[in-house]
Amino acid sequence: MTTGSDGGSPAVAGGLARHIPVLGPQAVGCLAVREGGVYIDGTFGAGGYTRLILDAARCTVIGIDRDQSAIARGAGLVESARGRLTLIEDRFSELDRVARGAGFEAVDGVVLDVGVSSMQVDEAERGFSFRLDGPLDMRMSKQGPSAAGVIAAAGERDLANIIFQLGEERHSRAVARAIVAERAKAPITTTRALADIVGRVVRSKPGAIHPATRTFQALRIFVNEELQELAEALAAAERILKPGGRLAVVSFHSLEDRIVKTFFTERGKSAQGSRHRPEASGPEPTFSLITKKPVVADDGEIAANPRARSARLRAAERTAAPARAGSLEDLLPRLPSLADVMKGR
Repeated sequence: MTTGSDGGSPAVAGGLARHIPVLGPQAVGCLAVREGGVYIDGTFGAGGYTRLILDAARCTVIGIDRDQSAIARGAGLVESARGRLTLIEDRFSELDRVARGAGFEAVDGVVLDVGVSSMQVDEAERGFSFRLDGPLDMRMSKQGPSAAGVIAAAGERDLANIIFQLGEERHSRAVARAIVAERAKAPITTTRALADIVGRVVRSKPGAIHPATRTFQALRIFVNEELQELAEALAAAERILKPGGRLAVVSFHSLEDRIVKTFFTERGKSAQGSRHRPEASGPEPTFSLITKKPVVADDGEIAANPRARSARLRAAERTAAPARAGSLEDLLPRLPSLADVMKGR
């Protein structure tokens, strides 16, 4: 945890170098930031959304990131915020527990920017990118099994399923078969080695994405349990938001966006009666939609930041209905757990 001293003013001048978050003004606009409010930036990263929130009003922000490097880099922003920003190293799926640990039983808004940060991709030693040769790691928190560990332990069928479902790679069986054949000769421990293996079985046309893109995406999502984290974070936000509090989520591919859309749709429904059961009862809606359709970046933002091309922003406002309990499995693809894969199950 990192905090600053008391006092402060709405404008935050110091700290991290200016970072322009994808759909940042739109996402923060959905939060309707107000004086005295308390907000959670569940994916602090380079601090872009946090800075926009702090600049919008004299409010308080709890920034969460599972990457200890991101927390360390945010120390200057904490200092310049003068008591209005607290940074905590943790998973965003635990955001309700984190907020309560920081002394807040309820908050006015939560923003989530889902996926890997550009800072992580640009560090070769983190092993996220096939563009930079480095150890095949991909762990956001630098803890737990690495991508190399998953590649070494997963059975061919599980590996193909992971690559197909999380990477949407139609050549997943061929990729898995090639990986299993190569690891029998020698361990696959670098990003370059894996990219070369995938490149031999997945062909791409000039101007298309790199043939290893989808496989790397799948492994990154699986290693960091990103979809489970997202589903649990949405439920945690439901538990910690005040009535009238708002949740804004920026996602970057269809798997994430589908989870957010389904969650908001389900939480926005109430039980419907029929002529056979006119008094059907069930849980009341816990959210009402702010964005009927996802907000996307305009041409100017895409030109300045090509990563914005795939971004989708969805937002909803918390009702006064009690948070719902129950399993979130219906939101997730059916895959073996990371723990089971590492045990060889």
